[in-house]
Amino acid sequence: MGGETMKRRILMGAAALSLILPAGMALAQDLPPLEAKDSYKVGFAQTESNNPWRIAQTKSFQDTAATCGWELVLTDAGGSAAKQVADVDSMIAQGIDVLFLPPREESPLIPAVMRAKGAGIPTFLVDRSVDPNVAQAGRDYVSFLGSDFIDQGGRAAGWLTENFKGDKGVIIELEGTTGSSPANDRKKGFDDAIAGDSRFSIVASRSGDFARDEGRKVMETLLQAHPDVNVVYAHNDEMAIGAIQALEAAGRKPGEDVTIVSVDGTRDALQAIIDGKMGVTVESSPFFGPLACDTMKKYAAGETITPWVKVEDRIFTKENAAEHIGEAY
Repeated sequence: MGGETMKRRILMGAAALSLILPAGMALAQDLPPLEAKDSYKVGFAQTESNNPWRIAQTKSFQDTAATCGWELVLTDAGGSAAKQVADVDSMIAQGIDVLFLPPREESPLIPAVMRAKGAGIPTFLVDRSVDPNVAQAGRDYVSFLGSDFIDQGGRAAGWLTENFKGDKGVIIELEGTTGSSPANDRKKGFDDAIAGDSRFSIVASRSGDFARDEGRKVMETLLQAHPDVNVVYAHNDEMAIGAIQALEAAGRKPGEDVTIVSVDGTRDALQAIIDGKMGVTVESSPFFGPLACDTMKKYAAGETITPWVKVEDRIFTKENAAEHIGEAY
C-alpha cells in the first residue's frame, strides 16, 4: 500500500536511531521547543512561483498569517535549491520562531534543516520531504505535512488500468523535479501499480521539472521518438497541459487517441477533463496555511505531533470535475 510505504519511509530512520539512544530518552527531546504565545515570526521558504500550485500555496500561507498571529517572512527560491538554502540561512539570522519548508530536492536542503534545528527553530516540512536516511521527523524536524505521493501515483495508475480501452498502452511519463520527493514517489507509485499489467509499457520517462513549458518541450521531443504513444502520465497538471499542447500541435487528439493522467487538481486540469482532453487528475492540495497554523499551535501547546501529518486527497474525473471546478485554483 502507498500509505504504508510512505510511513515506513518517514519512520525508518527514527526507528534505527532509537536503538542507539540511552534507555528512556525520547526522540522528541531532541527537537527545539516552541513557546506558546500570541504571535510568532514565521518563515516560509517557497521553492518557486512559476505555476498555479505554488502560487496557491503561498497565498494560503499569506492568508493564514492574518488569522494565526504570524509575522510572515516569505522568500522565493526561484527554482534553485542553493537559493532556498540561502533563504533559510537568512531567516535563521532574522530570528524566526518557526520554519515551514517545502524542500525543492531531498538531499540539498538537509543542511538547512539541520542548521535550523541547531539554532533552536522548530521546522515543519511542507508538501515535500528530505532523505529519511539522513534527517528524520521527530528528531531533526518536527513533522512532514503533506500528501501520500506514492498513493497519488498508484491512484492515477488505477484509474488508467480500469478505464483504458485499447489492447496496448504505450506510455510516456513526464517526471517532476529530479531529486524531489513528489517526483520520486509519484513515479514509484505509478510504475509499481502498472508493472503487473502486461498491456502497458513505459517507453520513455523524463523530467519536465513540474513546469508547463518544459513539459511541452519534453513531450515534443519524446513524441518524435515514440509516435505510437497513446498514454501520457504527468507528475503534475502543468506538465500534463504542456503535453496536451504538444500533442495537439502534432495533430494528435488528447482524450481520444491519447489518454492523459495526472496529479494536482488545478482549474486548468479540471477544465481539460470537462473538455474531454484529460482523463483524471489526483488531487494534491496546496492549501497548507490552516494546517500549518493548527499543527504549530498544537506543538507549542505540548501536544505530540505525528511524524507525518497526512493530507487526504480526492480524485477528479469526468463524473465530478464540473462540480468542483469552481473551488479549484
